[in-house]
Amino acid sequence: MSFNFIETSIKDHIGLIELNRPDRLNSLNRKMVSEIMDALLAFELEKEVRVIVITGRGRAFSAGADIEEMMEDDPISLELLNQFSDWDRIATVKKPIIGAVKGFVFGGGFELALACDLLIAATGTEFSFPEVGLGVMPGAGGTQRLTKLVGKTKALEWLWTGERILAATALDHGIINKIVASELLMEETMRLAQKLAKQPPISLRLIKDSVNKAIDYSLHEGMQYERKNFYLLFGTEDQKEGMNAFMEKRKPNYQGK
Repeated sequence: MSFNFIETSIKDHIGLIELNRPDRLNSLNRKMVSEIMDALLAFELEKEVRVIVITGRGRAFSAGADIEEMMEDDPISLELLNQFSDWDRIATVKKPIIGAVKGFVFGGGFELALACDLLIAATGTEFSFPEVGLGVMPGAGGTQRLTKLVGKTKALEWLWTGERILAATALDHGIINKIVASELLMEETMRLAQKLAKQPPISLRLIKDSVNKAIDYSLHEGMQYERKNFYLLFGTEDQKEGMNAFMEKRKPNYQGK
């Protein structure tokens, strides 16, 4: 696929998406968001891809939405445009998504990062929802995903003040998984992606599915859902391969079947 604002590649079962507006700190215009979602769904359907990595070229992951693009918008035009419907598509991706972030992760860039399953941040990375300072608020899931991660009181503090969240604070609150030196960001991210790519793909999908349900389901409902996914995996070739490899004391070779 050919894109204007992102670059994509596939290597060793890993699909890489790079935001590519470094001169604008990878600010997200509508076309760019559409391209990101198109690439995600293409990787979701590509059998060769088992794990997806999202990062940004230049010194920032993304400084947020392209404000110039939306300055003259009005409620009716936004309703008719329904621009955030593109963001809904990321929830349909069942493969693991790892975000490798650095520099500024602001506004829509923060929302994109929060939509990833795992996040690795470079030293010095800063996160923020500065929309309140523009007289608006997050609209692509920021209030929802942040609150589910850190709770109501901290989410309100950060959303109301727009203050920057340092990487160490983000780690303490479970927003990110790990902080690494800037020069090691992609190396460490790809190492994790390669580790996941060696795992049974259907197991990864159903684990992600079950964990996501845990956010909204009651404990009883979640456990019932988990149980059904557990049973389903016994119909896969990878389950047979994994257990046979264990008994034969060898490394399994998973095929995603």
